[in-house]
Amino acid sequence: MHKRDGRVCVILLNWNGKKDTLECLHSLQSITYKRMQTIVVDNGSTDDSVQAIRKEYPLIPILETGENLGFAGGNNIGIKWALRKPFEWILLLNNDTTVDPGFIEAFLDAAKEKKAKLLGAKIYRYHDPKCIDHLGGFWNPKIAEFECPWQGKIDDGTCEDMHLVDYVSGCALFMHKAVPEKIGLLEPTFFLYWEETDYCFRAHRAGFDIWTAPKAKIYHKVSTSFTGGKPHMHYFWWRSRLLWISRNCTSREKRALYQKVILPEIIKSCRHYCLKSIQLSILRLLKRPHLTQKEKLRRYKAGLTGIFDYFRKKFGNCPIPFVTQESAIRRD
Repeated sequence: MHKRDGRVCVILLNWNGKKDTLECLHSLQSITYKRMQTIVVDNGSTDDSVQAIRKEYPLIPILETGENLGFAGGNNIGIKWALRKPFEWILLLNNDTTVDPGFIEAFLDAAKEKKAKLLGAKIYRYHDPKCIDHLGGFWNPKIAEFECPWQGKIDDGTCEDMHLVDYVSGCALFMHKAVPEKIGLLEPTFFLYWEETDYCFRAHRAGFDIWTAPKAKIYHKVSTSFTGGKPHMHYFWWRSRLLWISRNCTSREKRALYQKVILPEIIKSCRHYCLKSIQLSILRLLKRPHLTQKEKLRRYKAGLTGIFDYFRKKFGNCPIPFVTQESAIRRD
């Protein structure tokens, strides 16, 4: 038992995810580290999530936000609560996950080995438990995106070494209380996507290394992360991507990224949107099936709306009418 390592607060963010949250809480009951407290932050659920969780786990604190604050805003409520309590470590954990019984000890052992204060788990796919979904990532300025070199690999036992990375997934982000005490909370402007990459970059600038902890294992239901479907994903991904660049790149880097990557991609999206609109109009005139073309058109429109809203400085939840109006709050 790691008594010297202090207490751990596990924060589960729930938004209309009763079934997933209850399964995750059940999974957490089997962990071997006992100096731990789980709390649930309910992000304005409109189902009976809160009642169901309270009925089955009456001793677990539930913090109700009253509205959907997004991934960052919801988790910030939990982080602030944990900082007021005698916890040394804070874990942000997706509610659509299950955990290995020894994953807390694995985090603590990894932290001790590297004297690390911010680490990420090895995340497997829930429905394909040998396949790695995430284990840290690196910024690639050539494509203005983050890449995870382990993503999609079958774990054959060769991915056990710890690595320094640019960021770890918010799906299972383990940090010492010194991190939020020094750099503050997650940036709520993102609402969804890219907020953990922003947080890790801020932490690194403040002197904290970002490490993978591959022996800390969880299983993520990747496919359930969005209730709004792919158009919703495109909207938030584009808006948050541009926000991330504005917050984490120098003026020179921004100019290069916009010239070589961002503007060409925007022009390409506009061109595809126009072509898909024409194709869809023709199919309608011919009275032929056009569901695939319609879905593609919605995705391009959502992405372009996200770009437009970024430049208008319009943030918060998704305002576009052609996808569901409320977003999920979990890591994809």
